[in-house]
This record gives sequence, structure tokens and C-alpha cells, in this order.
Amino acid sequence: MSIRDLGHRLSNFATGDGDPVETLPSPTTATMEKKQQWNHPRINVTRSFAAFWAFVLMGANDAAYGALIPYMERYYDLTYIIISLVFLSPLAGYTLSALLNNTIHLRFGQRGVAIISPICHLISYIVICVHPPYPVLVVIFMLAGFGNGLADAAWNAWMGNMDRANEVLGFLHASYGAGATLSPLIATTLITKAGWPWYAFYYLMIGATLIELSTSVYAFWAATGAEFRRNNPRTPGSKEGSRMKEALFTWPSARTAWLCALFLLGYVGIEVALGGWIVVFMMRVRHGGDFASGMTSTGFWLGLTVGRVILGFITPKIGEKLAIAIYLPITMGLELLFWLVPQFYVSAVAVAFVGFFLGPIFPAAVVAVTKLLPRHLHVSAIGFAAAFGGGGAAVFPFAVGAIAQSKGVQVLQPFILALLGAILVLWLGLPRMSRKTE
Repeated sequence: MSIRDLGHRLSNFATGDGDPVETLPSPTTATMEKKQQWNHPRINVTRSFAAFWAFVLMGANDAAYGALIPYMERYYDLTYIIISLVFLSPLAGYTLSALLNNTIHLRFGQRGVAIISPICHLISYIVICVHPPYPVLVVIFMLAGFGNGLADAAWNAWMGNMDRANEVLGFLHASYGAGATLSPLIATTLITKAGWPWYAFYYLMIGATLIELSTSVYAFWAATGAEFRRNNPRTPGSKEGSRMKEALFTWPSARTAWLCALFLLGYVGIEVALGGWIVVFMMRVRHGGDFASGMTSTGFWLGLTVGRVILGFITPKIGEKLAIAIYLPITMGLELLFWLVPQFYVSAVAVAFVGFFLGPIFPAAVVAVTKLLPRHLHVSAIGFAAAFGGGGAAVFPFAVGAIAQSKGVQVLQPFILALLGAILVLWLGLPRMSRKTE
């Protein structure tokens, strides 16, 4: 606005023809505030490391299934389809977290997430440690899914708004990958080398959750609902409770939110289905030993972790949309190699590189949402997309188990390949990438 226009509006106000508070245009985020960094303000250092640890725990939680399923299958004497219910049951928790995420932020702020999520984990792991009847196990994984969904949505939305978000989110999701790398390695070693029962692994998870609870509460105690509402003001004329509705049912925001939600649904499904069934696949189809097959799961998650760190610095240089459009076809080629060359070592190397190129996709998608949507919709849209995507960790691994019951676990590879093609189509349907304004 020019000085002349401003003077004209002030003159109108003086004569009763207008209100400058209502007629002045809303400044953009760029002019109002500088983006936060992981180390500025200073409290963000503590908060960033608390979020990193929460993602280490989430990764350990999700990857443990793959290493433990063969032993749970024997312990409870179950079929593929019944044992796959441990993948499906967290869906209820993820769905509930998607619906409540914005409400929890508005009422309790990030402090609420920092308390509720670790407590859900703690209760779940204590129950698992007593190795209850299998139906109880299925139910308790719903609670773990709710805790995962809340933390996943909250910390993705928070770091997605930071300066150099690709790199910061790369380290956040690399933390997930680190937990996912260590989890099957530790679980497999304890079971095959030390002779521990499968459920004893969750003793370690209880200890890790106590660290998560203490660090998260300490770091985010001052992040109240009032602070969240102050830092994420609603648009003029909208109500606090309408943000989710605006994100999901108002064009053009709804197009971005739903495409990203469906994209992450498929992506997380690929990640967890592959990581969850790879051990069984390598045992039954590639005829590997227990320990060697368990290590292929570690290789996959290690590749994912390294990819998130290394490619997290490359992605912003070529742009999120183009980067993912490159990474997905490469991943599909590696998946074909994995499927069509029936050699144990070729499969082990191929799945590690699949992880490498899959790694940066989730954080890049989150950054894309922050560029396509206004800030006041970030928690609603990213929270919904992340939690909805978390449902993929339940639906698709279960689908693999259900199909494998009649067709054999070799269905894993064509199933993953088809999902990769589907999410590539979804990604290409996103609007053109450009910097949004508030």
C-alpha cells in the first residue's frame, strides 16, 4: 500500500467512512515475523531434542513388529491374518488423534501432546510386558497408535514451520529411522542370541518412554494452549473450531490437504509394510536364517535414516515436488530388482537402497504442505495428514498379511510396487509449488 492510499483511508476513517483497522490488508507472515530455528529461541534446542527422542521411540515401536512377528506368531500359534491385527489395531488410535489433534493444541497446546502421548506409550508397553491374551494385545496397540498419532502430527507441524525445514525435518525423521534401525537389531539379538522371550523387548521400551515423558514435559511445559492460539491466530471472521473444517472442506485448501493425506497414507503403508514383513519374507521366500533375515530389516531402516540425513540437504535445492517425483521412480526400480532377482544378498542390498530413497519423502511432503497452505491451517492440515497417513501403518501391513494367508508372503513385492505407483500419481496431482502468503 502506498502512503497516498494510507492517507486516503485514514481520511475516510476521520470522516466516518471507514475503519482503518478493518480496511488495512493483513500483513504476510514474512513481514510480521521471522521463522523460528531449531536453536532459536534457545528453548527450541531442548524442544527439538525432545521431539527427536519422541521420534526415536516411534521408530522403535513401528519397526519392532517386523522383528517380533515370527516369534509372536509361534507364541500365540496364530495365522498370518490374525497376527496382522497388531498392524490394524493402531488405526483406531491414529484416527482418533487425527480428529482431536487440533482441539488438543487449541486447549492444552504442545504441553498437552507432551503429556498425553508418552503416557499412552507407557500404559501400552506395561500391558504388553505381561504378555496378556492376544485380544488384549490387539486392543492395547490402539492406545499406542493414539500416542504415536498425536506426537507425529504435533512435531511435524511445529518443525515444518521452521527455517530450513527440509533439513530440520530430515533430522526429525532420521531420528525415527534411528529408532527403527536399532529396534529390530536389539530385538533380534535378544531373542536369537540371549534367549529372551519376545515381550521382554518392551522392558526397554518402558525405559525409553520414561525418558520421553520427562524430556517432553520439561521442554514443552510453557507451550500452553494460550501460547498456541497467540502464535497461530485464526483468520478474520473464522471460529477457532473451524480450522479443521476449512482445511478439509474448503477449496483449494481441501485439495492439498486430502491429496497429502492420501499420499502419506500410502507412503507410511509402504514404509511399515516393507519394514514389518521383510523378515518373514527373507525367511520364507529367500530362505535366510533367523539372524540374517532380521538384519535385513535393520538394513532397510538404516538406509531410511541415512537417506533422510543426506537427501534432506539435497531436496530443497531441487524443490520438494520435483525431488519426490525423482525419488519414487528410483525406488520403484529398486523394488523391481528386489522382486525379480531371487538372491538373498541382492534382496538385502536392494531393500537398503529402497529405504535410502524412501527416507526423505515424508519430511519433504510436510514442507510442501507448509508452502501450499496458510499458517493457521498447518496444525490442522499437517496433523490430519500425518495422523491419517499413520493409518497406512495399520491398513496396508494388515492387507499384506491377509493376502499372504492365501497367496503366500511373496505377495509383498508386487503389493509394494503397486502402492509406489499409486502415490506417485497422487503426488503429481498436487498444485504447482509456490510460496503461499497468509
